[in-house]
Amino acid sequence: MADRVRALPGSEAETRALLEEGRYVADDALVKTLYLSFALGRPLLLEGEAGCGKTQLAATLAETLGRRLLRLQCHEGLDSAAAVYEWNYAAQMLAIRLAERGGTGRDALAEDIFGERFLVKRPLLTALEPDPLGPPVLLIDEIDRADAPFEAYLLEVLSEFQVSVPEVGTVTAAERPIVVITSNRTREVHDALKRRCLYHWADYPDAAREKAILRARLPGVEQRLSDNIAAFIERMQKADLSTVPGLGEVIAWSSAVVQLDQIELDPETIQANLERLLAYQRGLAEASGRAPAAPPRPGQRP
Repeated sequence: MADRVRALPGSEAETRALLEEGRYVADDALVKTLYLSFALGRPLLLEGEAGCGKTQLAATLAETLGRRLLRLQCHEGLDSAAAVYEWNYAAQMLAIRLAERGGTGRDALAEDIFGERFLVKRPLLTALEPDPLGPPVLLIDEIDRADAPFEAYLLEVLSEFQVSVPEVGTVTAAERPIVVITSNRTREVHDALKRRCLYHWADYPDAAREKAILRARLPGVEQRLSDNIAAFIERMQKADLSTVPGLGEVIAWSSAVVQLDQIELDPETIQANLERLLAYQRGLAEASGRAPAAPPRPGQRP
């Protein structure tokens, strides 16, 4: 985390500098959309294939801004008890029994057991509360995996930045959190949610940005090797494999290649380290059977 809490960037140039400080290489469209998200106080919806750096963006913002990162991992059946709040029923029952023994009145008991100390706060509620570090970064990850009713519930949260706790009242954010929502598009996100966000399609990086990412994440990598890796990954992405390596896999694989003291990519290195790039057996079988060739050496015909 950064040494001090920082204000949000006031321009596109400052937004790009902030991301570069966190070693996050973004294209111009993402920088512009992120800056507008800061300026307008609106959530950022990142949609695209898995492994394009959507989740990492939220982590980078929390690190460079010195803010707390709150992550809500979406899944089928997600409800308010896991996303917003729930009551500590076991502690409440214990308090009731102790109160009955002590002769506490019913009204005082009811007020006590629905007090702050029995409220278990989940990411959405926590994000709305004051934080000494400043408004946190709220990551709502893989919203497409949640059910439609939960997506509908988010509309109030993202419109008014408030949630209702019947026993306590309405909790409204004094300062809006920085909200990043990701979707791998396993289902279509409803238009009502999209209208409350600034939208950006996150795609796999081209060869130039892939090289920039490798240089940022692996500062010691040789330029020839980074050029080879970027060209090879680009060929893999065009090879119509069922499993396409994401940025995390590419960086881990490239790190393994660097540790082997390779100065350029060759077929033997590719084959020996392919399992670090493709985590699924089907993808390994496909790539092993028809893996894209290594980039041609200088003077060699492709």
